[in-house]
Amino acid sequence: MKLTQYSDLGLRLMMYLAHRYGEPVTIQEMSDRFAVSKNHMVKISHQLTHSGLIESTRGRNGGVSLALPPSSISVEQVLRVTEDNFDLVECFTAAQNHCVLSDACKLSGVLDTALAAFFSVLRETTLADLVKNKKAIEKTLLPLPREVLFSSRTPTRRKHADTRH
Repeated sequence: MKLTQYSDLGLRLMMYLAHRYGEPVTIQEMSDRFAVSKNHMVKISHQLTHSGLIESTRGRNGGVSLALPPSSISVEQVLRVTEDNFDLVECFTAAQNHCVLSDACKLSGVLDTALAAFFSVLRETTLADLVKNKKAIEKTLLPLPREVLFSSRTPTRRKHADTRH
């Protein structure tokens, strides 16, 4: 199984918001820090906002932020919002099943059990778990462009941004 790029970016977005919990972050900032398309980040943030996992604030001091504490959002919740389906084989969906072995096959049951175990682990893993190593995460992110650093909205953030370099 391979997750889509959309889900990968959604998880990164959510991890970044958990890393910066308590302060709004612009889509441009996240796009810059991950070197990804701003349009992709807009689409993903819109879907995550619609799902209630993040909230968006418009205006000069606006941005997106987690709607809940990082310890209250599981990786499973994020993936269920960003992935279309988890049908590992065609027989998981009766309408698309053309496999002649379906009536006697045990594979779908094994895969279904494996998928349940996969989700069990993701259900127990929160965004807070993923960002416990804040210093290491910050070191791996791309630096913010100078214009983003000095267009900060609050004195607290400006101080935080200035101490990074």
